[in-house]
Parts: sequence; C-alpha cells; structure tokens
Amino acid sequence: MSPPPLQGELRFWPELAGLLSDPRFWWPRRHTRQSVLLIPGFLAGDASLTVMAGWLRRRGHRVRTSGIRLNVGCSGRELDQLGALLAAFEEPVVVIGQSRGGTLARALAARHPDKVAALITLGSPVLDPLAVSPSVLRTIRSVALLGDLGVPGLFSTECRDGECCAEFRSLLAQPLAAGATALSLYSRSDAIVDWRACLDPHAECVEIEGSHCGMAVNAQVYRELERLLEAPPSGADHSK
Repeated sequence: MSPPPLQGELRFWPELAGLLSDPRFWWPRRHTRQSVLLIPGFLAGDASLTVMAGWLRRRGHRVRTSGIRLNVGCSGRELDQLGALLAAFEEPVVVIGQSRGGTLARALAARHPDKVAALITLGSPVLDPLAVSPSVLRTIRSVALLGDLGVPGLFSTECRDGECCAEFRSLLAQPLAAGATALSLYSRSDAIVDWRACLDPHAECVEIEGSHCGMAVNAQVYRELERLLEAPPSGADHSK
C-alpha cells in the first residue's frame, strides 16, 4: 500500500488557522499547575512546539522544553539527557512528544515510570522508528552518513543496531507500568509516518484527521489533550 501523498502535509496551514480561530485555544479552562515536558520531532527543535507550550501555560501548567535544537542526535544519548532533565522535576511529569520526540518520550516513560505521570505521543512510530515515507527515510540515511563521517551531534548508521541505542530499542518494546496513562494520537492520512507504527498496544490509540506536521497545531489533538489532562488517573485498561 502506497503512503498518502506528501502534499497532504500542506494541511499544516489550515490546521493552524483553525486552531488559532478557536476561542478555546486562547482562553482554555485553567486546570492545574502540573508540569509538562515537550519533546520535538525529527529535524525540529523546541521552537516547533511553541504554540502548544503557550496553550499549556494558559491552562496553568508549568512547561519545560527538552533543550533540543534539532532532533538528529543518537537516541541513546538523547535518552540519557532527557532522563537527567526529568530527574530535576520534584513531581511526576506529563511528557508529550511529537514524531521522533514521541519515541524518545515512550522510552523515557518505560525507563522512569515513577517520574512520568502521563505519556502522550503525536504521530510517533513507536513500533518501528523507521516506518516512514521513502523521502524521509532518504533524509535519515543522509543524516546518518554525516554522522558516520564524524559530524558532531548526529546519529549514525551504528545507532540502528549498535550498542549505543540498545537500551532505547529495548525500552520501546517494553510494556508501560501497570496503570500508566498513555495516549497515542495518529492519522491514517499521515504522509510522513506509517500510522500503523503508532498503534502502541500499551496506550489508548486515537485517530485524528490531519497531517503529520500539523499534529502540534491540530484542534482535534488539543481536544484529546484536554480530555486526558483533565481526567482523573486511569487504571491499566487501555482498550481501544
């Protein structure tokens, strides 16, 4: 089955316009000062989640960004750095990750179950991080080649099967802690990531209508976030 056409990612702009025209985005119900950690996607940095960070702050959350300027680093190294960031919080944190950032968030939640209050992934291929469109896979290979040549701060081809990311791969496959709150949002018309790779069996999986790049500015995503953030702690049942 061929992936959806890449031009579908141009929906980012109408998705953003729709969100910005929604009064609930500008004046959300203030709910809690619970802390939230945001992790951006591949080839993106914390700035890509600025819209979401502003909405969360208007809700009353304490928002912390990952410190990632461009998400192209070795997953094992990034996981260690995010773990150190997580340890600085005094209370369990809601972790939200987009795309590759969601795979890091998923591994982080499995590694530090006592520090993650809830996990939310946005178009994240947690079942297979390389289940992406051919054009994105070519970009990944180009970045890895630069990493092989010694360009600092980039993942390399060794990261796919090497020791540096062995724990990351293991954590992605591990069940989450019993009773963990986890939400995976995906779109069947995602032109970047194969939506089937987003169906985490240990999370509540919810389909949204929209683009991959627009996950962080999609009004339906925000309604799902609001639902989860306002719900009481859930049990272990993540039936779909």
